[in-house]
Amino acid sequence: MRPEHPDWLIKACLFESSPPCLAPRTPRTAHQLLRATTTMVFDAFKRFDPQDFVFKIAQTQEEIDGFWALRREIFCEEQKVFQGSDRDEFDAYAIPIVCETLIAGMEDSVVGVVRIDERQPNVWYGSRLGVAEDFRAVKKISPGVAFRNHQPVYRGLGALGAGLIYKAVSTAHALGCREFLATVQYQNSNFFQRLHWEPLGELELFGLRHVKMRADLNYYRPAECVF
Repeated sequence: MRPEHPDWLIKACLFESSPPCLAPRTPRTAHQLLRATTTMVFDAFKRFDPQDFVFKIAQTQEEIDGFWALRREIFCEEQKVFQGSDRDEFDAYAIPIVCETLIAGMEDSVVGVVRIDERQPNVWYGSRLGVAEDFRAVKKISPGVAFRNHQPVYRGLGALGAGLIYKAVSTAHALGCREFLATVQYQNSNFFQRLHWEPLGELELFGLRHVKMRADLNYYRPAECVF
């Protein structure tokens, strides 16, 4: 007797709710496929939320492309701080750092960014900190994140942002930093203070209220693994 639903039809419905199409589909990352809320043949497919992440210096072309794309999405399209591009003179020598999701132990997509650069001898700055909208509040994080990244694990609102900050400062500290500074949008200054930063004064940048802040290097120990 022939089965009511052929195997190929059931497998196809796990990821796509639309019928097969002869035209090629745009490639999507694993978490985009797994997060899709689609109607299956039998039941709705529960949205997948990655719980494993890696914080690292962007080195591959895919990581660098993801770094630029997310910056543009956050600072140009969402916040509209810049028109078209947020790149500046510091990008010529800044170190790009990303947070990537891990799916089945494999790096998947860039969901967080920050950059660091040395502007005076032993004085480093962090800037362009941002996290993709879907990942700004992470309730569940794998215990392996702390072991893999050699840094504290944060949870809840701002968890990945806090992880990026730790990676940024600890990396600079390992590279000889003696003072780490950042200009932070005013509404985020309390968040930074909870992460062992002190305010140094207010200023205006790009028409927005900012606070210049300094990290406590006694808390942000030099990174055990830079690259």
